[in-house]
Amino acid sequence: MTKRRPVCVRWDDLDQETVRQGVTRSGFGNEHALIVRNVLEPGMEQNPHVHEFDQIALIVEGEARMHVDGEVYDMPAGSIMLIPAGATHNAEPVGDKTVVNLDVFSPPREDFDHLTQWMPTD
Repeated sequence: MTKRRPVCVRWDDLDQETVRQGVTRSGFGNEHALIVRNVLEPGMEQNPHVHEFDQIALIVEGEARMHVDGEVYDMPAGSIMLIPAGATHNAEPVGDKTVVNLDVFSPPREDFDHLTQWMPTD
């Protein structure tokens, strides 16, 4: 087995992708797991969506209102949620503060492969 080398970066040093008005993201991971950092601005364009894999969402900064299958969950910083596969969901910032959240996917989402192209390979 080939030993991997450590990779250490700051989120703020990574390129951010603009997803839509008020939403940017960047990614970190490999073929086994992916973590995506989303920055959600107050007044962002909403985009309820669904996918066929579980998602873990952690609110790092700010406060979000998470909409999941018609239910609303208040998520202050430090809150973590499992969003089940097949659930329609979206996050909405509460108040006038930017929300930073981390989403975890294992295995990684193939449609997000481009977010980790910067990662070194051994």
